[in-house]
Amino acid sequence: MKKIFTVLMTVLTLVLVGCGTTNNADTKGEKNTETPKTEVESKAEANKSQETIKIASHTNPMIDMLKLIEDDLSKAGYKLEIMEVSDNVQANVALQNKEVDANFFQHEPFMQQYNKGNNANLVKLTPVYNALVAFYSKDYKKLEELPEKAVVAIPNDPTNKARALRLLAKGGLIELKDPNSYEVDIKDITKNSKNLQIKEWGLLNLNEAYQESDLTFNYPTYIEALGLKPEVDGLLLEGESDQVFAITVAAREDNKDSEKLQKLKELMTGEKIKKFIDEKLKGHARVAF
Repeated sequence: MKKIFTVLMTVLTLVLVGCGTTNNADTKGEKNTETPKTEVESKAEANKSQETIKIASHTNPMIDMLKLIEDDLSKAGYKLEIMEVSDNVQANVALQNKEVDANFFQHEPFMQQYNKGNNANLVKLTPVYNALVAFYSKDYKKLEELPEKAVVAIPNDPTNKARALRLLAKGGLIELKDPNSYEVDIKDITKNSKNLQIKEWGLLNLNEAYQESDLTFNYPTYIEALGLKPEVDGLLLEGESDQVFAITVAAREDNKDSEKLQKLKELMTGEKIKKFIDEKLKGHARVAF
């Protein structure tokens, strides 16, 4: 019996050792055959743990600038998400309703106008650049060539309308009750020697207005689609940019001091953005910070 017992124990031990060896080999084999994560998968996994910064914007160069700092935000622990909207009002509605953390498309007077009309608390986080606005004409090369009763297209929103009227006054085409006011309207014109027919258009429709008018106000962001540049094709330029009209990153009163928005502010006023404006937007815009 002892011999039988000894033989059985020996066999059992060999089986257990054999199983153990097989399991270890299998485990090692599994480790060796595990597929390494790709760079995209690793980045996606890292993004899961990052806090999101969601920003509304609707056109270039704003979107290009945001993408320029995307990697820097990621290194700081934030994932950039850009909500591309179809118009200016939508971007402010999204910010007011907390659908986004910030937006990037407007100047402060436009933002304040929205605040007043919508009981909102949007605030300027930082100015970024000054767009070089101008008046353009498809038919005339000089202001002096404008005929009597020439049709002039300007924006219909109060703040951009005031900006256009101030520029017309600066060019000597009209006179205003208060040429330094940011709230002037057509009714504030005190002299219009050429009897200019001033027509109001939606800001995003000014390219269409250019085709139908003798003189049209526009931003470089939009007029570029027609192959025009302010310092080359503009008949009447604003010249030294008014800081009040700087394109800004806007936030809300309740989140402007948050850590992530302060990081956004830091990067949007950093060397990368400055270089982009100086080099890529030369003749279109100037640094505003």
